[in-house]
Amino acid sequence: MTRTISASAVRRFFLFGQEIALLDLRVEAAFATGHPLFAANLSAARIGDEARIRLPRRDVPIVLFDDGEGLVDRAADAFARLGFSDVWALEDDLDGWRKAGYELFQDVNSYSKAFGELVEARRHTPSLAAEDVAALIDEKADIAIVDARRPSEYATMNIPGSTSVPGAELVLRADTVAPDPDTTIIVNCAGRTRSIIGAQSLINAGLPNRVVALRNGTIGWTLAGQALEHGSDRHAGPAGRSESFGRARAVAYRSGVRHVRPDDANALREDESRTLYRFDVRTEEEYAAGHIQGFRHYPGGQLVQETDMAAPVRGARILLADDLGARADMTASWLAQMGWEVYVLEGGFDGSLGTLERGAQPALPPIAAAERYKRPYEGTDNATTAMQAYLDWEYGLVGQLERDGTHGFFVI
Repeated sequence: MTRTISASAVRRFFLFGQEIALLDLRVEAAFATGHPLFAANLSAARIGDEARIRLPRRDVPIVLFDDGEGLVDRAADAFARLGFSDVWALEDDLDGWRKAGYELFQDVNSYSKAFGELVEARRHTPSLAAEDVAALIDEKADIAIVDARRPSEYATMNIPGSTSVPGAELVLRADTVAPDPDTTIIVNCAGRTRSIIGAQSLINAGLPNRVVALRNGTIGWTLAGQALEHGSDRHAGPAGRSESFGRARAVAYRSGVRHVRPDDANALREDESRTLYRFDVRTEEEYAAGHIQGFRHYPGGQLVQETDMAAPVRGARILLADDLGARADMTASWLAQMGWEVYVLEGGFDGSLGTLERGAQPALPPIAAAERYKRPYEGTDNATTAMQAYLDWEYGLVGQLERDGTHGFFVI
């Protein structure tokens, strides 16, 4: 039998900022029905494929749970065979968390989404309803609509006339999309989080343009009866004016981000007492053309949106690489506000951290369709009731954060 740890003891790890990986062993669709705020999903069947990649340190405290499916002991054995030495079972599984009176959060990427809602609540990030944006399009107003999602998501469906500018690229390329400071920039995603974070990124960076989010993204657009484009291929050009780099650096400084040189990065890597995640936040094409050995690819905007998937060890350190700097600075600024100890690497692309590698990183196997949670904001075949329920859930996240009391987020 796997040794157990109480829900209250696990909660103290989060309160005190100590490293812990709280892992839900159920399939993703079950995970999305409810889990602790900082739990990450690693289904029992995928441990062999994912554990060594997502959990870099073999002696990190790992706590496993399910909801009575009987997965924990076999999963603990699987972790032991992979060399993980500090594995626990959550006492009474998920029911132990419930009995303790602690909050359960639905959906996936829940704490990133909750953080986005907190940003909007604290900073009053401006937004426009779908009807208002549609009217501006019809009037041929001086606007630039930028889509902060992955390019593949943008190609599936997009707001008419919008340009693909994935989140971490926004501050770097906004000057290219909207060179006139009188142009209003409208940031959208599929739902709310990346719209809010994207718009607030430009505002934090002091862009002279008026910046707003498209309220509720393509979901809001669809619920308002507006038509979407499909198969678009409009992408932002090269980096804009040099001011972008200074703006991003200033935002990172205000957020408490620290910058390190290659020798400092080596010291972080050699510290075996702490988990270190190393991410290259550039585009997929740039990463494949040449990246620093040991850095996984995770584009910055998606890293902020999917932090639990990328870095399931809460309390770990994160080191970001970007040959231009601004994308890492903006990504780091948000991760720091989410409570991470985050660093930006200065240099390293000259070979000072080892030979640069080429090619894409090995992809994790896709989640089987029967086990995958169907996001209400992806694709084009979602029921309106599901989309509205998703929005209603997001609006309630700030209250859930307050009741939970473990997040440690701050907003600059």
